[in-house]
Amino acid sequence: GRPRSQVRNRRLVPATPGRGSIALPSQEIIASGAKGHEAPGGAGRAGDGIIRYSSSRTLRGVKHLLIVYHSQSGKTAALAHAVRRGATHPDVESVDVRMRIAADAGPRDLIWCDAAVFATPENFGYMAGAMKDFFDRTFYPCQGRLEGRPYAVVVGAGNDGTGALGALRRIVRGFPLTEAQEPIICRGPLDEDVVARCEALGTTMAAGIEIGVF
Repeated sequence: GRPRSQVRNRRLVPATPGRGSIALPSQEIIASGAKGHEAPGGAGRAGDGIIRYSSSRTLRGVKHLLIVYHSQSGKTAALAHAVRRGATHPDVESVDVRMRIAADAGPRDLIWCDAAVFATPENFGYMAGAMKDFFDRTFYPCQGRLEGRPYAVVVGAGNDGTGALGALRRIVRGFPLTEAQEPIICRGPLDEDVVARCEALGTTMAAGIEIGVF
């Protein structure tokens, strides 16, 4: 029969009743079918090991959204997963979402995408070293191939976050990419409000490239 693929996600919920930080996402991938094939409307693990989430109902005219993130404590990973959930909203019909940790992402991912979301923690007033390494590895191979593509930034910060944001903006201007949404900076513990904002950002980025507003 037709290969099927689906993803189950446990929603972010309060770690304890009442106020406080919320639990990190848990994800279970269930895929069946030929290796390297991804069925529309689900999530699949292709032959190259990339986990892809697809909300597309047709493979014709599909747009591509890339999410690149680094996380050590798990906080920025939770923000990136929230972006991914928003980007795969049922109302977005023709966008494939590829989510990569920064250490595994490369030039082919950036060239593949129509838009990107970069999620990084702030370390010592700067972006994560793994995110900087990603930009170092992709800058020259992508020259002349990305001009004007939209991007957005999510920062997981213990304090301010503007140092990481400013450093990332300076680098991506050289590709050059175009900032399409206001950045999200999560200062302090993770909460449901910032998770909801990340989901909304994911939906907006996906819908924006789907209908061509960026």
